[in-house]
Amino acid sequence: MSTDGNEKKVRKVIKRQDQTVVITKGDETRGFNGNIPIVAGAKIKVIPLGGMCEIGKNTWIIEYENEMIIIDGGLAFPSDEMPGVEIVLPDISYLIQNKNKIKGLFITHGHEDHIGGIVPMLKQFDIPVIYGPPLAIALLGEKLKDASLQDKTTLHKGKPRSTIKLGSLAFTYVRNTHSIADSFSLIIHTPLGQIVHSGDFKFDFTPVDGEFFDVYSLAKAGEEGALLLISDSTNVEKEGYTPSERSVYNRLEEEFFKATGRIIITTFASQVHRIKQILDITQKTGRKVAIYGRSMLLLATISKELGHMTFPDGLIINTEDVNKMDDDKIVILTTGSQGEPLSALTRMAFDEHKQITIQAKDTVIISATPIPGNERSVANVVNALSAKGAKVIYGRDAHIHVSGHACKEEQRMLLNIVRPKYFLPAHGEYRMLVMHGNLGVDCGVDPQNVFIMENGDVLELSSDSAKLNGQVPAGIIMVDSTRVGDIDKTILEQRHKLGSEGLLSVMATVKNGKIISEPIIEAKGLILMQEDTTSGHFITDAKKTIVDALKASLEKNGKNMEDLQAKVKEELRDLIHKELRREPLLQVVILESK
Repeated sequence: MSTDGNEKKVRKVIKRQDQTVVITKGDETRGFNGNIPIVAGAKIKVIPLGGMCEIGKNTWIIEYENEMIIIDGGLAFPSDEMPGVEIVLPDISYLIQNKNKIKGLFITHGHEDHIGGIVPMLKQFDIPVIYGPPLAIALLGEKLKDASLQDKTTLHKGKPRSTIKLGSLAFTYVRNTHSIADSFSLIIHTPLGQIVHSGDFKFDFTPVDGEFFDVYSLAKAGEEGALLLISDSTNVEKEGYTPSERSVYNRLEEEFFKATGRIIITTFASQVHRIKQILDITQKTGRKVAIYGRSMLLLATISKELGHMTFPDGLIINTEDVNKMDDDKIVILTTGSQGEPLSALTRMAFDEHKQITIQAKDTVIISATPIPGNERSVANVVNALSAKGAKVIYGRDAHIHVSGHACKEEQRMLLNIVRPKYFLPAHGEYRMLVMHGNLGVDCGVDPQNVFIMENGDVLELSSDSAKLNGQVPAGIIMVDSTRVGDIDKTILEQRHKLGSEGLLSVMATVKNGKIISEPIIEAKGLILMQEDTTSGHFITDAKKTIVDALKASLEKNGKNMEDLQAKVKEELRDLIHKELRREPLLQVVILESK
């Protein structure tokens, strides 16, 4: 294997089937693109299946000839318009159709909107190999164990500045700074040149873990000529710079020292740096911490094993011992920063938790901001906690949370570092992508070379052009408990109608072409006038309508049950609209007695 003059810098080469892993040290992968020769007439397709015109579901395909590499496989959380839905996944039918082309998957970091959809993928097709940062790989490994899918792929840890050649492409991991440890950008080496995928990022120059953004590697890619930049747009509407994670420490410490009773604190379960700071302050204030929430405890355990946080034995106590200790010696670290109905904090707030009852002396700290769509849920939890007399510290003005995404000046900085020929804003709603695209033009990208894409759009790159060229299937798959893909638009419409209009249920029995009993009508969630009981005028009118419809239909169509039900529904809808001005969900059952 040639390294074009860099043979002495490559420390070790490991070959596995059709992939070659080049393990390097320091900045020894500089100029690695020489190992991916430029190919005349080559075409690269860049296809987002999720993460465009939305927050979440981040899933990308890099397609070259007969090869596909996936970057991330994320999920999203349901909006208020999706009652009963637990998570939302991208439509992966294009991957299923081309499963034999898939060479592997690269993870940028361990957040759920980047790894939460990988297990559902593996239930549909094999992925030969998955590379990712150590923390993301450890978290994914636990998911695979829970789903008994360990045999469906091989997991490998990618290290900063390590370059992995997979098929005809190669990928270099570049450390960045984000709200989770082990977060990376990617430099993708292709037969057309280098593509830079920012991943989720911000420029934190005082990182809690001392791991700095590897600006040099991205600047080097820019000097060599970056073909395309795919960049995080989440905070493009915010001016200036995102504060350092370290800035939260002093405010949390202040509140810990002021608290006289128990401290109950919640943050994102994946926020390793925040949890590290909470544990440090807990130790400093002479308290012990109990962790509620499997995901939170798992992350703390894995992070300690990987060296992302250190804490002495005995600092974390069993949850069973919380009520045995003095209130001023306890910190309860819990899930529930987004007001999730089944989370520990929400159950505490509404007196549904088996162990913890909120007290007036408690200090509750919500060290997170609501994800769009979760504002009402979080407000309900804050209201319930406040009503019990707890001191609740939350919101932007409390300065107890900072974002993990770059604001406008940091995005401008990345554009000027990479200096791409083509620019693709990503990871944001449509207005964010447009604003980020305009920022790219301000930084010198030709307006014709900025692409605002939607999920499923295909960006085709060649040696002298880039263009949108068709679409692949894209959309959403809604997950209801353990059932995947069973929730379609019709079911959601029924749930909305049931919630807003109520249900009218009708049952009637026929025999030998005649009605043999009075129809039974039941109204659920349907507001009737006070006199409209089982003998009220609406119910009376409804029964008459049903009988008349059945008689007419029986005389005309005989015993076809589907026709009988359709006729009853049609006549009832007209009556309901006329008398009630409502459109409830109608359930009509016609039984045929033998």
